[in-house]
Amino acid sequence: MNVRMELLRENHLQQVMEWRMRPDITRFMNTDPELNIDIQKKWFERIKNDSTQRHWVICVDDVPSGSINLVNIDYINKRCNWGYYIANQSVRSLKLAMYLEWNLYDYVFQTLKLNKLCNETFVLNNQVIQLHDLCGSKKEGILRQHVFKNGTYYDISVGSILSSEWETLRSKTKFEHFLFE
Repeated sequence: MNVRMELLRENHLQQVMEWRMRPDITRFMNTDPELNIDIQKKWFERIKNDSTQRHWVICVDDVPSGSINLVNIDYINKRCNWGYYIANQSVRSLKLAMYLEWNLYDYVFQTLKLNKLCNETFVLNNQVIQLHDLCGSKKEGILRQHVFKNGTYYDISVGSILSSEWETLRSKTKFEHFLFE
């Protein structure tokens, strides 16, 4: 399997918009957006030169298959948050998910030289919380009733991994390396 992260470009916006509005994708996201291509283009114009965020399309065997991003990049405190989804169900696997996470760790800690990578996950999304644990992330706590969506409050699990923790884990972890454009 050939996997690479391609920087988000305007020609990706239609596909990303379609993914982002799918119920199986938005189920565990903070919002259920109603998007159109004009909204996507305005959003893209705002973020494309914003140094506090980076967005990629996950390409598996040259097929756009999902999205991975860094947000709230804080170069002073050397931390950021991240999220992703694999929209192409035919390529979803635990192996791919773990490799994506570990490759992102490499990018954040080796390329950006940050110290902490944070994640926020709906408590109901236990599989992803377990994935973060498997990949070396540590639980920091629960944000109670943190997201109000479709008339319901949701608790959010907060976790992170530090550069020093990844350095130790990385020396014991074998994984395929992916290119981040």
